[in-house]
This record gives sequence, structure tokens and C-alpha cells, in this order.
Amino acid sequence: MSQLAKNKRSLTSIDMFAGCGGLSLGLKGAKFNLLMANEMSPMAAESFAYNLLDDDLEVLGEKHEHPKKTVWLNSNFEDLSSRLCENPLTSPKRGEGYSDIYDKKVDLTGKLVIADIVQLNEAIKKNNFYRKAFDNNFFGQKVDLISGGPPCQSFSMVGLREKNCDKNTLPFEFCKFVKSVKPKLVLLENVSGILRAFTQDSEKYYAWFEVAKAFASIGYLPICLHLNARHAGVPQNRPRFILIGIRSDTYERLKPALNDAERELFAPSELIIKRISSNLSIHIDEFTYFDYQKLGHLKLLRKTFLSGLYDHEEVSVESAIGDLLSKPIDPSTYVSSLNERYDFLKKQEKLRNYDVRRHSVPVKKRFRLYQILSGTDKATSVQVQKVLSGKAQQISADAWKVLSKFKYYLGEKGYRKFKSPESFLDYLFTLKTKKHSQRALLQGKPAPAALSIPDDVCHYDKSQLRTLTVREMARIQSFPDSFRFRSKITTGGPRRQYEVPQYTQVGNAVPPDLGYKLGLSLKKLLAKES
Repeated sequence: MSQLAKNKRSLTSIDMFAGCGGLSLGLKGAKFNLLMANEMSPMAAESFAYNLLDDDLEVLGEKHEHPKKTVWLNSNFEDLSSRLCENPLTSPKRGEGYSDIYDKKVDLTGKLVIADIVQLNEAIKKNNFYRKAFDNNFFGQKVDLISGGPPCQSFSMVGLREKNCDKNTLPFEFCKFVKSVKPKLVLLENVSGILRAFTQDSEKYYAWFEVAKAFASIGYLPICLHLNARHAGVPQNRPRFILIGIRSDTYERLKPALNDAERELFAPSELIIKRISSNLSIHIDEFTYFDYQKLGHLKLLRKTFLSGLYDHEEVSVESAIGDLLSKPIDPSTYVSSLNERYDFLKKQEKLRNYDVRRHSVPVKKRFRLYQILSGTDKATSVQVQKVLSGKAQQISADAWKVLSKFKYYLGEKGYRKFKSPESFLDYLFTLKTKKHSQRALLQGKPAPAALSIPDDVCHYDKSQLRTLTVREMARIQSFPDSFRFRSKITTGGPRRQYEVPQYTQVGNAVPPDLGYKLGLSLKKLLAKES
């Protein structure tokens, strides 16, 4: 095949741990052709199927029909409506439930497979048909990229931080799947907490380093990055860990075309794969990840095929959601570009997922207080937060001097200033809360890292004393308005352990525009292949 023909060939991808489809959407925007996707949660899968496969699972369930592009590896139920409400943690073992795949010969091209990756890997291993279909290709097609964001709660800095948590095995199951298919490239996304060592049994365990070694052991040169989605044009301060793996033979073909900065970028990768392939040990001090917070690393990265991940000006929250206020303004360049970039999605006749939640007066008062604190100095904010949590009974004279200038929400009385620190403290005492993470968005800044719990942040505008709608959170995550989130809006109690409602789908997703920029970067890399 000539180089010209190679450049015209559509690049192919498989998306594991696909969620509602953020990464797949971004890669499709970058012109990757999706061969297959995998997701464990039927709730998140419902959104993926609707937007990226044109499978309306809710309607098909009501008609008692089975979808053509969405298949279950195993389920407790035969009917589709029951499957959509199923707890995926109770998925039966092979032979005990209903399967669209087991003991059958189903071409999975273009399909979404709802399955636990552990069970999927086992199915590929034990079924001769699928073992051959996934042997160094995918049903006869060469795969350019396998991407995935394994669930990461135990790596998160707000998670359990346990080395032996079951979820910590998922990156290695991802590696096992990659080993079966052998794509040219691998893209793994995770929380930046994976870069922080676990201390367990008096030993330090670096999860990101172990994952890098795992990919090196199957013949992939791993580049490890600590980046922030805000530098790729996402209106959110969202640090992430990214591992890009390049298959050894692919690397040898593109190596002559690398520039000096790219050769420096690949130097640690060459060392780790050389050591691992020779059964030699490598210490973490001999390997490195490239960190956007280090000026030297940032300068280097901006000279490589990854430059597009670091060259965008910050986008503010106002640019993302300001046009949705009660006194609307024209959509920003950011919103318009999103809707144009992903114009291949279904057009929606009206704005979807914009159900505004109702709040009690005390909650609204607290939200207004958070809006005010977002515009004060840290010392003042800390003093007020201590009073709200019951850890303090007073504020300083300096803090009162700052706080006395603002108008507070007083319910039917509207917005008023307090005339004395005593009356203000009495007001605070009525708003005590056990919530410590709530805050207001800053109008002119990117949002904090998106959270899957809807009441963790409130709107920046004082006429909007409320949490964000699903659509507003989606805008901040860089989803276009034509992307429609399905299933229930939110959940609570024990169901949080397995349900993935709309707010969680948005919060857990890879921002599509980060996926888009990653896709363009990987295309730029493969264009160097001779």
C-alpha cells in the first residue's frame, strides 16, 4: 500500500470501558471509525447506543424487540426492558443466564458489547470462534487504536487508595484485551491520582508504573502523561493520566520521521521496553511521566505530535453555559464549535437534559453564600466554612469587613446586606451543613473537575440559586447539545454502587474534546509511519 493510500484509509478504533461515549464521540470527530465498544453499565450503554449507534433501547424495549447493534455477553433477563434496569454486578456466570454471544458466532463489528471486561476476556479465551476473530486483528480487520478509561475510584485521591481493590485490576484486564487484538496504538485514560504512590505494608506501590510495565511486557512503548483537559479547550480544570502505547514494529517504522523533541519523548519508553523484553528489572527512578506542571516538560511536549493537547486558551464557564440563562445571549464560539464538530449526531428538536432542579429556601441561601465566598479571599472563606461545619462560632473583624459588602439571599425578602456581624452569624448558624465539597462556579474561569454528584457545585449567577442541569454539566464536559443522555437522571442510597444515571454518565465521561485532540495527535503520529 502506498503512503498516499495509507493516509486516505480510515483509521479504526475499539473503545473499552466506553461509558456514555465521550471518548468515542471525540475520536469519531477526529475521523476514527469505531469497530466495537464495550461497557459494563446498561444505563451508560443506553446513552452510547442512542447517540453513536442509533439504537433507541428504551423504545425497542417497549416494543419487545432486540437491538441490532447492542448485545449482552450475559444477563439475568431475556427481555430488553429488564436488562436496562439490571444490576451489572449480579451478572450470571456463563451458561446460567441469557447471552447474545456465548456459544454463538456473532460478528461484533459495529456493535456495543455490554459486559464485564473480565468475562469478555474469558469468553474470547474459551470460545474458538472469538479467539480466532480477536487473534492479531478484529474479525479480519486491522485495528489502529484501542482506547479505554478503566474505572478509577480506588486510584482517585477521594477514593479508598487501596492497592488490592478489585478495580485496580481493570487496567491489567485492558492490557490483556489489547494483547489479543494487537492494535498499532493504545490509549488509556485515568485519574491523576494513579500517579500518587500507595503505601501499603510499608512499601510504595506506583500503579501508573506497573501499568506502563504491563504494556511494555506485551510489546508496546508506553508514553505516560499528566495533562489537563483545560489546555485542550475543555472549560474545566480536569487533570488526567494518559498512557499512549505504540506497538514496537509500528514504532520502528515511524521512528526515522521523529523530530528531536519526539526522540527525547520516546527515550524512557525505549529503555523500559528494552529492559522488560530482556527480562531485566527497571526501577521507577529510571522511568518518567511527562507532567504539564513542569515547565521543561511542557516546552518539550509543545514541540511534539502532542502539541494540540497543550495549545488552547482557557475556556470559561460563562462561555460554556452563559447563553442558557433566563436572559439569554448568543452561543459562544466554544458552544458553536462543539455543535459544528459533532454535527453527525442526531439533531434534537429542542434542548434536552435541561430539567432545572428545585431547592428549598435554606439550600438556596447556602448556594448564594457559596457564590459570595467564591469572590472572597481564602482566609475569609475558610472562616465561614468552619462556622457552617460547626467547628467555629465566630469570624474575625477582617472577615466581616469583606463579607458585609455583599447582598445575601433572604428568601421572600430578596437580597439584602447584613448590618452587624452578630446578625450575619445568626444567619450562618441556620445554614449548618455536613457537606464540605460544595462550591459555586466562577463565571470567568474553567469549572473544577466535574463530579458525578449533582449538588457538589452550584451556578455562578445569583438569579440561578441551584445546581447545574445535566445539559450544563455536559457543556462543561464538552458534549454538544445534540448528544442526548438517556436513562434516569440521578440516583441515591445503595443503588449508587451500580447505577450510572445521567449526572454520573457526564461526570465519569472522558471529555469529547479531549478525546478529539488525542485522536488528532495520534493521527499525526501515525502519519509519520513509512
